[in-house]
Amino acid sequence: MTKVVYAIVQHDGGWAYKLADVFSEAFPNREMAVAAAKAAAAEQQVGGDDEEISFQDQSGHWHFEHADGGDRPEAIVEDK
Repeated sequence: MTKVVYAIVQHDGGWAYKLADVFSEAFPNREMAVAAAKAAAAEQQVGGDDEEISFQDQSGHWHFEHADGGDRPEAIVEDK
């Protein structure tokens, strides 16, 4: 199972959560950032319907895949 980690960090004069190299909006305090990260993590784990997806990679090639709606990552919040 894939693991998704939301890290709580200081950002842009406030607090944010970060996933890989992407930051959320800035929140005025750490508690609000933690609450927003927990909400985002919960949404990551909600299953959906199976779908056929297509996407274009950086070299311009198209890929077509079947996405299992129940294949959701484990999402956690790290607040160090």
